[in-house]
Amino acid sequence: MRPRLPLNLRLERLDTPDGDFLDLYHLSGKANAPLLVLLHGLEGSLRSHYIHGLLEQASVRGWNATVLLFRSCGDSLNKTRRFYHSGETTDLSFTIDHLASVYPDADLLVAGVSLGGNVLLKYLGERGEQVSPRIRGAAAVSVPYDLAKAADYIDKGFSRVYQRSFIQSLQVKALAKLDQFPDLVTTERIQSIRTMRDFDNSITAPLHGFRDADDYYSQSSAIRWVRNVRVDTLLLSAVDDPFLPPEVLGHVLTEAEDNPFLHLEFTPNGGHVGFVGGSNPFRPSYYMEDRVGDFLAGHVRRFGSDNHNRGN
Repeated sequence: MRPRLPLNLRLERLDTPDGDFLDLYHLSGKANAPLLVLLHGLEGSLRSHYIHGLLEQASVRGWNATVLLFRSCGDSLNKTRRFYHSGETTDLSFTIDHLASVYPDADLLVAGVSLGGNVLLKYLGERGEQVSPRIRGAAAVSVPYDLAKAADYIDKGFSRVYQRSFIQSLQVKALAKLDQFPDLVTTERIQSIRTMRDFDNSITAPLHGFRDADDYYSQSSAIRWVRNVRVDTLLLSAVDDPFLPPEVLGHVLTEAEDNPFLHLEFTPNGGHVGFVGGSNPFRPSYYMEDRVGDFLAGHVRRFGSDNHNRGN
């Protein structure tokens, strides 16, 4: 029911080195304006409410923006024997390098939501001190920092409603992938999947080189990478997030306490990528989008400035 500003987006289909493609949707802003790169969550797309809200933030600020759709999350199934997952950072790296060449004078900002936030933090943590100075600021929202605990938590109580929706969508894609690669897995195995852990054991892990779901969770969870982040980054999460046990945020606090690049904001309420406020339900405010926009705006140069030093 939320009204949306009309946005003029341009699709770019970017060929990848492994013979696949990525769909990028571009919003044009002012000359020399910052470029905001947006990463969606599990089974998200250009239609996700938070993606459109963050695009509106970019639009009203005069920024350029690009939405990276993970493989299989656009209008076409990807070509290769793989999908996307929480620890897959090569597509983000390839996209960042491409955009840096297309926008040689723009400050780069990156915001990731849910799974996209996990990808973002892993990407920044992997690079550490070697991260591109072109990336001036980042924001990670409602991140499932511990993938194993998140997978188990979403299989409890009301959270199972969300899980069921994800599984149904993922099963459709897995069956379509089976048409491309009949030896991938059996139809019966796909149809028997009931939980995220089932899906990751049956599809994510074998397709992407992991031993099993636990190996995938161990290697890909953002919590093991946050200590190495060297870009000013907002970590925004809610304690009542139905996708993550609250104690995980306490572990994140411990991991992040000695890292001055991390700016933690863990609110009591907000749910999962919700953060809806205001006293009138017919005129709500959207705290997450405003907060991410304000935080990132504080980490860019004035348009046209030649000063690239961090913090100026």
